[in-house]
Amino acid sequence: MTGAPLRRAAEPDDDPARRPDRRTSRRALLTAGGTAALATGLAGCEPSRRARTDEAEVTSVPGRRPEGGTTVDVVADFGARGDGRTDDSAAFAEAYRHAAGRVWDGVGRTVVDVPAGTYLVREPNALIDAAEDGGPKANGLRFRGAGKRMAQILFAPERAEDSYLCRNENRWANVVFEHLGFRSGTPGASFFYSYSTGQAQDYRFTECEWLGEWTYGLALDGSNTNSEMRWDACRVGGAWRRAFLYSGLSRKSTDRPQQDQFLNYWFNDMKVEYEWGNFLEFPYGGSITCRGGSYIITGRRPEESPHYGPTSTFFRFPREEHLDSVQRFHAEDIRFEIRDEHTVVIDCAWDSGTVHFNDCDDTSNSFKPFAPSSRPHRYRLTPRGPLVRYDCCQLSGRHDYGDGAGSGSPALVRYDMCLLANNPQEEFVAAGADRVRFVDCVGR
Repeated sequence: MTGAPLRRAAEPDDDPARRPDRRTSRRALLTAGGTAALATGLAGCEPSRRARTDEAEVTSVPGRRPEGGTTVDVVADFGARGDGRTDDSAAFAEAYRHAAGRVWDGVGRTVVDVPAGTYLVREPNALIDAAEDGGPKANGLRFRGAGKRMAQILFAPERAEDSYLCRNENRWANVVFEHLGFRSGTPGASFFYSYSTGQAQDYRFTECEWLGEWTYGLALDGSNTNSEMRWDACRVGGAWRRAFLYSGLSRKSTDRPQQDQFLNYWFNDMKVEYEWGNFLEFPYGGSITCRGGSYIITGRRPEESPHYGPTSTFFRFPREEHLDSVQRFHAEDIRFEIRDEHTVVIDCAWDSGTVHFNDCDDTSNSFKPFAPSSRPHRYRLTPRGPLVRYDCCQLSGRHDYGDGAGSGSPALVRYDMCLLANNPQEEFVAAGADRVRFVDCVGR
């Protein structure tokens, strides 16, 4: 996708009487329009009216159409420089206020264009600043860039701790980011804090990229929703002190058993190639699907983590107290690279649910000396599961199922038509072999 055009054609429903005088800056008009919409277009909405037609009775939309541009440009309209040196925090904050001011009848109506350039942002929450008590709930907010590596936001707050580029506290649904890059200029800063008790949901990222050292990518908090999120053809690079997607931060939602509504996350055709850290961490369960792409951890943690030790893990699912709404994970058509013994594909302690790998391959480094004794897939089974299945996979090292299920437990794990690259079938399972079945597999 190319950047925003230099001149925007008039929209069909623009009121000619409201068209700006070209001698007045668009930035001033947009700011004034956003403020007026917030003050009158929302608070002064007229009651819902009925309009009768020959066909049927319909409900008209209350209030007045908000003023200001439907598509705005952070450079042309709000004065961003995009030179990588000038602090563009104010321009992005103004663009967000303009979008928030154009919410009408619960619907957002603004696309924010980010032309090619590198935009230095030093102020936390500059991209989205949706405090829980900061305005009405809304559906629809879209940021559109010029392309990965072409439009990049460099987030460099004064301090890293609890500094997020975006925050959405139970206010926005249907948030879209397209063709944008995000880089942490302050090691340990975070990208997005999302808190929900029913509103924050339906996020979509298309051809976006993350670089630099972060604590969290998306940190999810709350007791309901924070769901229906999708990543398409994105690249996750950089490094992650905690995880790119972390569900159950528990910063505002202190009732941990209620944190069980983390549902439906889709990752399609991803390039996950980062230095160290975790990709997904779901201690409170969730429904997660990853399809296609290449997943590589290129290095090692610079020092052992108090949470994770020396390991870096693509899919980490520890067990915290929650109400067991759903525990489901599916990985399909993915090529993993395991470059050393500290790289883990999955570490799962869920006490029920399902885990399924289909047509995946982690054998690219199975010829290296560390590979036969490595344990890149780790589980702690209970009598209720999770149920684990591998179909048509090529697998290196050995798999570990712990000893949590107890003697006499039924078989909870099945390998069907898999190739075991380093060990014969009878030595492939490091622990918990009595719970595992092999069907038409080929061992070393």
